[in-house]
Amino acid sequence: MRSQSARHFRLALEPGFSLFDALVQPLAKVGVHSASMTILGGYFERLHYCVAPPDPSRQAVIAYADPIGAGRAYMIFGNATLGKNLQKLPLVHCHAAIRTESGEIKGGHILTETCVVGSNPIPVLVTSLDGFELRQAFDPETNISLLQPHGHAND
Repeated sequence: MRSQSARHFRLALEPGFSLFDALVQPLAKVGVHSASMTILGGYFERLHYCVAPPDPSRQAVIAYADPIGAGRAYMIFGNATLGKNLQKLPLVHCHAAIRTESGEIKGGHILTETCVVGSNPIPVLVTSLDGFELRQAFDPETNISLLQPHGHAND
């Protein structure tokens, strides 16, 4: 799907907020409920992530591993997508590369609700998806729920 128009924002993630709230709340205030985002890097007071190797049971393409606590960490670069979950509430799906406090470089699926922005705002570039919305839906090919484009934003 494509949109006839999009809005572009530069957002500063507020210190002390979860990554989820720091993205969702200001975007909701300007009417953005589906978006593509680039996190340009910054410090997190607390960061959790997981990896998604192939599902050993072969029932699905992947199976998320248990959460990994990175503690205080620096997000080198991240990409996030805003849409709606199965209950039509905001959902943020994020992948990023991080540097842990011990200097290790790691990466994976970021658990946005448990990650807390550090003491300085973190810059994010946002492109709204105004012509349609992203909704979590079951995907029979992968056998998991994925964010998928759906109709028009007002449907």
